[in-house]
Amino acid sequence: MSRPGRGFDPSRWDESDVRSRPSKKGSRPRTKLRPKHEGAVTGRVITVDRGRYTVYVPEAGEGFHTVTAMRAKELRRSPVVTGDLVGLVGDLSGRDGTLARIVRVEDRSTVLRRSADDSDAFERVVVANVDTLVIMVAAANPEPRTGFIDRALVAAYDAGIHPVLCITKTDLRDPGGLLDHYRHLDLEVLTSAAAEDGRLDPGLLSALRTRLQGHLSVLVGPSGVGKSTLLNALTGTERATGHVNTVTGRGRHTSSSTVAIPLPGPDDKADAAGDKTATSWLVDTPGIRSFGLGLVDPDRVVEAFDDLAPALADCPKGCTHAADEPGCALDAWVASGHAGPSGPERLASLRRLLPEDR
Repeated sequence: MSRPGRGFDPSRWDESDVRSRPSKKGSRPRTKLRPKHEGAVTGRVITVDRGRYTVYVPEAGEGFHTVTAMRAKELRRSPVVTGDLVGLVGDLSGRDGTLARIVRVEDRSTVLRRSADDSDAFERVVVANVDTLVIMVAAANPEPRTGFIDRALVAAYDAGIHPVLCITKTDLRDPGGLLDHYRHLDLEVLTSAAAEDGRLDPGLLSALRTRLQGHLSVLVGPSGVGKSTLLNALTGTERATGHVNTVTGRGRHTSSSTVAIPLPGPDDKADAAGDKTATSWLVDTPGIRSFGLGLVDPDRVVEAFDDLAPALADCPKGCTHAADEPGCALDAWVASGHAGPSGPERLASLRRLLPEDR
């Protein structure tokens, strides 16, 4: 067939004669569509270590096994944290050397988060999907800090998580002063003294077993207050425990990662399909010395102080609630005794948490 030119007759050509130049980027354009993975198995992330995720997967009948997984490429910018419910595909046998793939992260019911300090806007997610926050402090050795407790309470309020204050080592010091500081709050408090054999108070263990059944709970607190000891006693695991430095008065970090462990109990029953899944979980966290609130709106910080929040209705519009703020109703509320004897300390603690440039 002659080339097109003078005397060219279009009727002698069709599209099969057209030759296109190959694309430098390949002949198949990349699609943004991704498989939906309807058959993915749902598991719970129980710990994270350098880009590898240990995931709890229930088995048919009674029991479960753990699977090591990595994130799929489409999730490389989506954080996956302890407590997350995820969809898994690939090798789910859990055998040594096998690797599954996380292809989906289910919607989270709650997110407990913190920042490095109050001026930091970078989110550090502690754990996802918990409904109970157990704030652990010691009555002594290490010394309790109301500032830490207040920050944890604000974080719990902001996340919609129910807080429980657990005070250990009450045999070393009467916690009455600490309890008075929070007496006007609707705050659940559990206390523990050491048993004669050096183990945790059996009464506290019994109370916590009952209280935490059916819940996803997380333990937070400074190092040395007994978080890992408590978790070992409740779950039968063997997390490393440490001691308190006699010079600094601070505990030594023994838990280096956040880990979720099933909490045994009578509520772990098989579902309609015959799968027995843990309905109670306890999450241990590394010792937290700072609980930055840089991600929490200042108004939410004020609302978290139940004993002071009613006064906000009388504050002028735009009130910063600072100590020198004209017309702030918090001072009159505390002076009238509505926040109890510890009201001045509570107000001072609140103002320390509010940003100075508000």
